[in-house]
Amino acid sequence: MASIYKKPVFVRDPATGERVKGKSRKWWGRFRDVDDREKRVPLAVDRAAAQAMLNEYVRRVERQKVGLIEATDEHRKKAIAQHVADYEKHLKAKANAPRYIALAIGRLKALLAGCKFKTISQITASGVANWLRHQRDANAFGKATSNDYLVAAKAFCNWLVRERRFGHNPLAHLQRLNTETDVRRKRRVLTAEELELLIAAAEKSKGRLGRMGGADRAIVYRLAAFTGLRAQEIASLTPRSFALDADPPTVTVDACYSKHRRKDVLPIADDLCRRLRTYLAKREKEHRGGDDRLWPGKWYRKAGEILQRDLAAAREAWLVGANSAAERNRRERSDFLRAVDAAGQVVDFHSLRHGFITHLVMANVPPKVAQALARHSTITLTMDRYAHLGMGDLVNALQRLTSAQTIALNTARPSLRSLDEQMNVRQSR
Repeated sequence: MASIYKKPVFVRDPATGERVKGKSRKWWGRFRDVDDREKRVPLAVDRAAAQAMLNEYVRRVERQKVGLIEATDEHRKKAIAQHVADYEKHLKAKANAPRYIALAIGRLKALLAGCKFKTISQITASGVANWLRHQRDANAFGKATSNDYLVAAKAFCNWLVRERRFGHNPLAHLQRLNTETDVRRKRRVLTAEELELLIAAAEKSKGRLGRMGGADRAIVYRLAAFTGLRAQEIASLTPRSFALDADPPTVTVDACYSKHRRKDVLPIADDLCRRLRTYLAKREKEHRGGDDRLWPGKWYRKAGEILQRDLAAAREAWLVGANSAAERNRRERSDFLRAVDAAGQVVDFHSLRHGFITHLVMANVPPKVAQALARHSTITLTMDRYAHLGMGDLVNALQRLTSAQTIALNTARPSLRSLDEQMNVRQSR
């Protein structure tokens, strides 16, 4: 039954100044909603007005039960900022990484403010599409960033539908743009020789970058280059993330730090395992043990800049190592160990992940295995975006094909000669 009541509260007696038990000035209402859950709502100070307000609540529930009022109607009238705040709480409850939440909510708020949506009923596909197009035309961001904002908005609308706050997703039919026609940053993969010189330069470095010494940066580069881990994933690792005595040895990334929000357990090659065992033992000996992060701090946000500084040191050492002036001039004209080559391709921290996947492909690893090690959702992403093949790789492939064909022909020639001899004998008869 619906009823009105006054909540018990503590008030101060004006005569004695003591706190005594009393009742609230405002009337409250008690009723059951459409799902038969008890609801308590504040009403009014006047009893008659409070009863009228409660009756309206009850009448609305009855109309909603017979389908005369949609369950989403009350949510349509709320300020969109309230829904965004609830959505942020939902993301936190899912144990998403704080940086991911801040990025998603920041993009969502910027888009909603730019489109001037005040309530969720004002969200339209044309409004979002036009705002994104205007941002691209103004060179505020490219197609990839435009897709990121669209994904944030569509995820928010999907959540509204699941929470029964919206009847449908108005952005469902909007498609992401093809980023292949607008690549703002083309990455270059380091060769094996460049990678070794980069690591050597980091190991020799006496300075600290991003709170990491040279040995720390060297092992981080190796870890990224031979596991494909991203910078933020590496920054989340602790000594307990490694199972170096297991068969095979593995490294584990917790779901809240993995890009696809799933726990990742990746195998580690033997050489890297030995280096990690030595590094962790030295770290323990230096009294930096425990279960704290191995490489703490926010260095992953500027990991590309850190790598490029070590890359510049590696190139300088390589130039100094030239044994003649002519050789020095030849090296200076080369793109070897350059952060940006003549074609505008960039080497940054994520290039190490690109290199990991590229070398898997060049080693003739089955595509499905390469996809699993890369932790990609589709084989297309692994092969088209992350596998970088140059002209030299194509030439080597053709040479291998030619060698294989030559061997096959040489193998087949004796049998072909034998067949020709048999045909000649038959014709002579």
